Amino acid sequence: MQTHDLVDITIIGGGPTGLFARFYAGMRGVSAQIVDALPQLGGQLTALYPEKYIFDVAGFSKVLAKDLVRGLVEQSAQFGGREHLGHRLVGLEERDGHFVLRSESAEFPTRSIVIAAGIGAFSPRRLPQACAEPWYGRGIQDAVSSPEAYRGKRVVIIGGGDSAFDWAHQLNGIAARVTLMHRSDRFRAHGATVAEVQAAVARGESDLFTFHELHDVVADGDRLCGLVIRDTKAKTTRELPADVILPMLGYVSDLGELVNWGLRIEKDEIIVNSQMEAGRAGIYAAGDVTTYPGKLKLIAAGFGEAATAVNQAVHWVYPDKKVAPGHSSNMAIFGQSPD
Repeated sequence: MQTHDLVDITIIGGGPTGLFARFYAGMRGVSAQIVDALPQLGGQLTALYPEKYIFDVAGFSKVLAKDLVRGLVEQSAQFGGREHLGHRLVGLEERDGHFVLRSESAEFPTRSIVIAAGIGAFSPRRLPQACAEPWYGRGIQDAVSSPEAYRGKRVVIIGGGDSAFDWAHQLNGIAARVTLMHRSDRFRAHGATVAEVQAAVARGESDLFTFHELHDVVADGDRLCGLVIRDTKAKTTRELPADVILPMLGYVSDLGELVNWGLRIEKDEIIVNSQMEAGRAGIYAAGDVTTYPGKLKLIAAGFGEAATAVNQAVHWVYPDKKVAPGHSSNMAIFGQSPD
């Protein structure tokens, strides 16, 4: 079991709120680290829609999710904060006057905690068919990082939600052929994106199969080369060529061990007050994981909540430090002089 150095603030979650919280901690002159169950920083922005535009972040007319993450990582890293990725937390205890967070392989001592866990630890829903399981990572991929990885390939996307339609639209013209398959004709995606995909189908650029499901995987030795799909109405099957299968079936999420930490939790959300206090001294929360009257689940709101949570945590750890930090344009840490 590896034990890391004691820090002032540990931020649980490496999404946009968590990244901004790490920056803010550095700006306040305290040590901070991020612990996240995912293998990459960025949270849902990286895992679900890196190529999707976001339009409601202040200062940008529009920004790709992956570019927003890149900027947040650069901003948050300028003070040398650390991140520990791929660590799902399994315990919390108090020891020698501070907290100790624990994953299966490491301990993270910390004087305070800011929970910015979004929807909690989440993982992609896997295809239920047994034939699919051996092909994960060998032709079946449950995460997309770059459209260029699919250039010239025959891609079959399974699902009927935003991610499925977004990638069907994004990969059209990059992949050799895009086929979208869903078990019904009712979609949970944004109407404009559905219309774009349907228009591509009408032009003969893509394929759309409704009331179909995966029946089998077709292989040439160790290489996935197609799949058999089953018409759930006619009970017939047909074979489709494919180089890659992308299941876009949504994510399974939960707060995991956090529910046992003595926090105020209701319906998988942490109830906070105006100071972002989570119900246990020294623990704060910000972003989509929180709830309070008038709560808005927006990235923009999460940034403000992160600043409040960090400022409160700094004051809790160091009572001589003021809660209000003043304006960044006057801070010595940026080489500026007070007015």
